[in-house]
Order: sequence, then C-alpha cells, then structure tokens
Amino acid sequence: MNPWAFLTLAIVLEVAGTFFLKLSNGFEKWHWGMASILFYALCFWALAPALRDLPVGVVYALWAGLGIIGATAIGILAFGDRLEIYQYGFIAMILVGAIGLRLTSPT
Repeated sequence: MNPWAFLTLAIVLEVAGTFFLKLSNGFEKWHWGMASILFYALCFWALAPALRDLPVGVVYALWAGLGIIGATAIGILAFGDRLEIYQYGFIAMILVGAIGLRLTSPT
C-alpha cells in the first residue's frame, strides 16, 4: 500500500483515539479509555510503514499537524469547543505548512 495512504490512516486513527480519550473523561469511563488505547495502537501500526518510506520529519509534521486540525474540528462539532479568531489563524498556518510539506515531498 502507498505510504501516503498509511499516513492518512494513521491520522484518522489518531484523531479517533483523541475523540475517545475525551469521551473517557480522564479514564473515568474506562470503556472509552480502552477504545482510545486501541485506536492509538492501531494508529502507530499504520504510522510505521509510512515512516519506512517517507522522511520522518515530513511524516511527523503531517501526522501532528493534520491531527491537530482533525481534533480541533471534532472538538468544535462534537463537544462545542470555542476558539478565538486568532487561534483559527494559527491552526490555518499549521494547515498551510502541512499542505506545503505534502506538495514538496516525493510521491
């Protein structure tokens, strides 16, 4: 499978793990906490092949940056999080950096 597909899968799994971690309420709701651990483990399983074929700095920047954007979106949509306008601007800068890394990386 394409290393970019593995990276995309890892990002989706990491965001899902973060969602379940929030639902766990600090592991007070253990079943959501266990789901979080499972999704983080699957995330690392998907991240490893991407790291084999792509530069570690690019992989980590994209994984972290797009994970931040995904987690922010879920926070807003699912949990009613509110951000200040300048915070959206900084998140937009992360997105611009992630897109730039992808566009300048070998396919």
